[in-house]
Amino acid sequence: MTTADRDRISGEEEVSDSKRYQTVHRVRSRIAELETDVEVLEEHHPELLEELREVVCNEYE
Repeated sequence: MTTADRDRISGEEEVSDSKRYQTVHRVRSRIAELETDVEVLEEHHPELLEELREVVCNEYE
């Protein structure tokens, strides 16, 4: 996420409901793109994929 995305979603930046919705939609789109990114990393750079997994998975265990 961008800094602006974090600020809008966390409520640190006061924005309209419409702007917040747009931000959430944009973040969801980026999350969907991660599926393709994971596939590419799995095939072409497994070490980077492991780094990604460590950050995402270990952070929330």
